[in-house]
Amino acid sequence: MKNYSVRNEISEKASKELAKYPEILRKLLFYRGIKKEKDAIVFLSPVFEDNYDPYLMKDMDIAVERILKAVEKNEKVIIYSDYDADGIPGAVILHDFFKKIGFKNFENYIPHRVLEGFGLNDEAIDEFAKNGVNLIITVDCGIADVEEAEKIKKHKIDLVITDHHLPRISEKNKEELPHALAILNTRQSKCKYPDKNICGAGVVFKLVQALIKKSGKKFDIVDGWEKWLLDMVAIGTISDMVPLVGENRLLAHYGLKVLRKSRRPGLQSLFSVTKIDQKNITEDDIGFMISPRINAASRMGLPEDAFNMLVAQNEIDAVKYALHLNKINDDRKVIVAQMVKEIRKHWEKFDPDKKRKVLVAGNPDWKPSLLGLVANSLMDEHDGPVFLWGREEGKTLKGSCRSDGCVDIVAMMRESGNLLEEYGGHSASGGFSISLEKVDLLADGLEVAYQKLSIIGKEKELIADVEIKIDDVNNNLERQVSQLAPFGMDNPKPIFALPNIEIHDVKIFGKKNDHLKINFKNSKGQIISAIGFFMKPTDFDAKIEKGEKINLLANLEKSFFGGREEVRLRIVDLS
Repeated sequence: MKNYSVRNEISEKASKELAKYPEILRKLLFYRGIKKEKDAIVFLSPVFEDNYDPYLMKDMDIAVERILKAVEKNEKVIIYSDYDADGIPGAVILHDFFKKIGFKNFENYIPHRVLEGFGLNDEAIDEFAKNGVNLIITVDCGIADVEEAEKIKKHKIDLVITDHHLPRISEKNKEELPHALAILNTRQSKCKYPDKNICGAGVVFKLVQALIKKSGKKFDIVDGWEKWLLDMVAIGTISDMVPLVGENRLLAHYGLKVLRKSRRPGLQSLFSVTKIDQKNITEDDIGFMISPRINAASRMGLPEDAFNMLVAQNEIDAVKYALHLNKINDDRKVIVAQMVKEIRKHWEKFDPDKKRKVLVAGNPDWKPSLLGLVANSLMDEHDGPVFLWGREEGKTLKGSCRSDGCVDIVAMMRESGNLLEEYGGHSASGGFSISLEKVDLLADGLEVAYQKLSIIGKEKELIADVEIKIDDVNNNLERQVSQLAPFGMDNPKPIFALPNIEIHDVKIFGKKNDHLKINFKNSKGQIISAIGFFMKPTDFDAKIEKGEKINLLANLEKSFFGGREEVRLRIVDLS
């Protein structure tokens, strides 16, 4: 086990302010920076109507006016979205709105991950011009496409960008925005929108909110109809790992409620194929089951397959696409596992003394579309940033990178000088391209960049929120913890410390016997289980046997497996 400690007791002032809540919930609120009752009420019981006015977003009025003009004049519109589990649900949101108002002169366009790459591309723009397109609306992309936007302007096509990625920064350290009629992006410097962290699907949802606010009555849209689109917002928000606080928390909270009732045939088929219990769906189901299957479409084939599943109107199409996505996701798992194994062997030889903080590996035979998944798999065990590259066509190498929070990945790439041809992303994940001539310099260059950011040598410590006993693991505590959900970035699952607890028995389970279950007994003789997926007893220094006593760090969760409700622990670490 890594070093760990238990958080300090909360202040007496905060304890009095939050006195209406049970002791453990009081502590968990305090550790999330919530020290007043009024803030706790907002956090625990978000009210949808408290979401921000969409017109606070820069250029929103311009975007709405231009889109409504296109609808009124029946102009040709392209919804140009990213191919991931944020961009595709975002594309569905705008698609559903146009369908709702009876506008038909639009097409959804999703670029091929390998052949066209991320964002706007020249070939697609030329085709749009040939086909008489009047307006392009981007979803989850476009903010960095300065040259492509100029080409769109030359073709006399109007461009509305909706995105949440960081704008391009020039050599003079100035924001470089593409030419567009309107740019909806809370991260541009002149946007005063209160929440800077909403995802691509969230930005599009705010656009639809604004469109309805302006013309909902004209199109006979009943109040609150847009809430049915929140299932897509929840998928995008949770998949893209944006902070789950503020408006993101509100949108994800209500989005999960909609998902539990969603009538979309595609989602219902996917739930059936993956054995997700729809009425009890959680953020984990999105992160581990839904999002990978949406992303598998672009990583292993055509992104339209995921889009078509989400907009399917009949059960036959829905089942067909759901089964297809499930299969290619299984294929993807096999390939990723092989790549992880290969990289582990390479890195053991490259860094036998484990002195390097930045894991860098590549192979011209690796598919760049899978590297983000591989980086995620390697990140926890490496305990530092991971940069991987591969090649699809041509001489340019493309890669993905991930950070576990110890460093801003974009800042790292910026500090690497002129090594990279292109780069972008968020603080925790990103992508890059590099020439074949410079790739041998990448490992050393990134290691130097890491050191420049003054994070070398800091050992991370696991921090448990609260120390509890095995008798505390019950429905009452689970109800308290569940009020803090959905969990994600900036709102992590609480970690509980259970010191010196005696093992009742140990089981290995799963088709491949690759999961661990440790059972304990409480004072009433009831069995309390702790589950560790893809864990085995030999992964730990402690002796994992019946009668032995261990110190356990774990999350608390409710399982509905096999139709049986069970409050259990999810192993984080033990000693």
